[in-house]
Amino acid sequence: MLLHQLVDRFGPAIVFINVMGSALGLPVPAMPTMIIVGASIALMAVNGSAFWMPLFGVLCVAVAGGVIGDFVWFQGGRKYGDRTLKTICKLSLSRDTCVKKTERFFGRWGVRILLVAKFIPGLSLVSVPLAGAMGVRLRSFVAHDGAGIALWGAVGLSVGVLFAAQLEMVFALISRLGQQAVTVVAALLAIYVTYRWWRRRALMATLEKARITVDDLYALMHAEPLPVIFDIRSPEKRMLDPFAIPGALFADERELQKIIESYDKSRKVVIYCSCPNEVSAAWMAKTMRNAGFRDVLPLTGGLDAWRLAGFEVANLTEFGELVAKNPEEAAEMAAACALPIVQQAQAAQAAQAAASLHPHGLQHGDRA
Repeated sequence: MLLHQLVDRFGPAIVFINVMGSALGLPVPAMPTMIIVGASIALMAVNGSAFWMPLFGVLCVAVAGGVIGDFVWFQGGRKYGDRTLKTICKLSLSRDTCVKKTERFFGRWGVRILLVAKFIPGLSLVSVPLAGAMGVRLRSFVAHDGAGIALWGAVGLSVGVLFAAQLEMVFALISRLGQQAVTVVAALLAIYVTYRWWRRRALMATLEKARITVDDLYALMHAEPLPVIFDIRSPEKRMLDPFAIPGALFADERELQKIIESYDKSRKVVIYCSCPNEVSAAWMAKTMRNAGFRDVLPLTGGLDAWRLAGFEVANLTEFGELVAKNPEEAAEMAAACALPIVQQAQAAQAAQAAASLHPHGLQHGDRA
């Protein structure tokens, strides 16, 4: 069966399955499918009326498939919040940065980011569940997501129409090559995946490899001198997970020069983030060490590891800021950080006896 005949008979179904699969995170060629279908419709057209109506029908099918697929992740984000983002980030070849970048985009543009999300690799897959987690209304989500998919689909179909003649030559060449064409495509895909894997390995090789565990950090918080603890999660992430390590200072690694100039390079610094493998924290730690800081370490496992160990966390407001009204209150929160929950019953009497050893209001994370 020729490609044109295949598109004529099964085109809408192929588009629906590909676009919906892409929205669900499956590795399907959604945009190439739109381009090929657009080209095939243009090549089969006899007059203007037979040209635009099939394109419009295919575009409507693409919007339906994309919105249905995105709705699954939207509901997942609404119901499970941060857990959905962590799951979907594992599907990305750039999972160390995809969530954080999307959180920042969403914090700046809100649900309007869905209008262009399909054009940016990785952004679409994360922005949809993030919209659900951030409490976007269903009506607003469907409107913006549908408009974004329509715009994306229209671009794909238009490219196919404009370059229909050139694509017909490519189709003819592929038909002549037969099995060899499949081999070439598979080889190119393997090269692409290998390149992305190599880039990730190269990135990890350049990062700070030393780490500090949550148990060691807890011990440092009850000793002298106290470390400076930086929470470099995005504001949107703190809204989704409104807790922090007591006494942590919010920082943005994009303003690293200001941080380097503001703190004593002899102080011990601990950094945590919400990204897999502590990539952002490790990058910031390495940069600070290169700038002259003597002891900077990423926290293994970040806030999740701290919480799983049973240590107390500080509550944040709905805006992602500490409940404490001033730095002194934040310092008191750090000084009052409780023992692990599993140890509290056994350590109650010992804690009372040792209370005098821990002055109230220790200055956690003072500036230089």
